[in-house]
Amino acid sequence: MSESKAMILGCAGLTLSREERAFYRGERPWAFILFKRNVDEPSQIRDLVAGLRDCVGRSDALVFIDQEGGRVQRLRPPLAPSYPTGAAIGALYRQSRSEGRRAAWLMSRLHAFDLLRYGVTADCLPVLDVPVEGAHDVIGDRAYAKDPRTVAILGKAAARGLVDGGVAPVIKHIPGHGRAFSDSHQALPVVDTPLAQLREHDFAPFKANAKAAMAMTAHVIYTAIDPGNPATTSKRVISDIIRGEIGFDGLLMSDDLSMKALSGDFSARAAASLAAGCDVVLHCNGLMEEMSAVASAVGPLSKAAARRARRAMKPLGKSDGLDETQLREEFAALMGVVA
Repeated sequence: MSESKAMILGCAGLTLSREERAFYRGERPWAFILFKRNVDEPSQIRDLVAGLRDCVGRSDALVFIDQEGGRVQRLRPPLAPSYPTGAAIGALYRQSRSEGRRAAWLMSRLHAFDLLRYGVTADCLPVLDVPVEGAHDVIGDRAYAKDPRTVAILGKAAARGLVDGGVAPVIKHIPGHGRAFSDSHQALPVVDTPLAQLREHDFAPFKANAKAAMAMTAHVIYTAIDPGNPATTSKRVISDIIRGEIGFDGLLMSDDLSMKALSGDFSARAAASLAAGCDVVLHCNGLMEEMSAVASAVGPLSKAAARRARRAMKPLGKSDGLDETQLREEFAALMGVVA
């Protein structure tokens, strides 16, 4: 793993082209990520995942996916059941705290069953962003609630569900995307909120989950901390806030470098993210020209990043062995209360 490059890459389609295979073999990304364009039927997904790992010669290479529930769910029926939103879990928590926590754990535990069937070993979940009134809907009902304490509690339960099922979780989008008034997929959000308010509201769920093994950055400018750079490329945000105040010492990955919130060519985006303190960069769309530019700016994982990566991979293959059918029945009964 120490020779792996500090990047997570996507691929273009349902199967790997000869060009992709040669590229991944030569550039040795640390991990991969799948999207809806990459999934069709069970044997195809398993073959694709095995092919990606074969390219880098590591049977334990992480393969990520965004499987939250609600509108952000790459595996859908018949590949996996439809799941409720984070907000629906939060609604149950408001009725019964114990049942809400249990539902958050159960949904992630069920995701783990779904993902491991196809060889997918990491889920970009839980969402720890806390939306404010009037913020862009890019987070919206993906969030558990609009209060930091609920988000922190349900996020911790969700992360534990993945770990208990043998899947690696990723908290996102550190240090908080809920106050953004634009979609960072399309534009760069700028947050002018005072630092004291950010600490109390936006940063709080991440601080409560600071022992998580992996986190994904927010492509958001916080003018109270660094008015010139989004968190992903800000040394000040990563060093002073994420590593310092929040106390996160896990593997820090950038959000997708191809999002329009970032500027500059792709080699510059990758270099700036790593220079700011990200351990690995994420590039999702599978476009070869962009991936080549990213790879040109990325070296092997640092010693600290490799240490953090090993820690992130600890849950793999360590399922609690619980009965899937019983857990699905319990989850359906709980969520029927708020259906």
